[in-house]
Amino acid sequence: MALVGKQFPNIEIDAMDEMGDTFKLNIREEAIKNKKKVLLFWYPKDFTFVCPTELHAFQEALSKFEDRNTKIIAASCDTPEVHFAWLNTPKNAGGIEGVTYPILSDTNRNLSNRLGILDIVSEKYDEESDSFIYEGSNVTYRATYLIDEEGKVFHESVNDMPLGRNVNEYIRLIDAYTHVQQKGEVCPANWEEGKDAMKANRTGVAEYLSN
Repeated sequence: MALVGKQFPNIEIDAMDEMGDTFKLNIREEAIKNKKKVLLFWYPKDFTFVCPTELHAFQEALSKFEDRNTKIIAASCDTPEVHFAWLNTPKNAGGIEGVTYPILSDTNRNLSNRLGILDIVSEKYDEESDSFIYEGSNVTYRATYLIDEEGKVFHESVNDMPLGRNVNEYIRLIDAYTHVQQKGEVCPANWEEGKDAMKANRTGVAEYLSN
């Protein structure tokens, strides 16, 4: 079920910072309490292949997000201990040393299951054991959520495992949403900061298309 236009789930999850400290973090409260936008991105597993390239890419762009009053938070289903080991692994060894934003540890899958982003192909009930048998990795796809200062989701997207994200597209989306918030205009296709937006009416679209 799409979350766009709705409040992000009110769930508290374990998280870890770059110092190895574990704490509780509620994404919706984080946005509302600090009056910030939040970019939450999920990746499948620590110590894998596409994943570290994404975490480093978001780290390299961190100041651009901070300039836009946006907090970056990563997430996977790995334990805090595995996160910490990965944070202490050098970049040239496939690690994420140098990443400074929080990483959620959704080991019980409470949030990822609520979001519907787990790789579960099918489930089958086994009468003998009175339990379900799942087919799939039960880790998350590359899901991304943009949440505004009131806890509302204004963008969500999900990539399959092999497909890394384009960090600049999320910067563009944040710029566009901020423009809508501040100017009351809508942002047409391929809009970027500095380009013309338009009024959401017949006259507005006619003027825009005639330029």
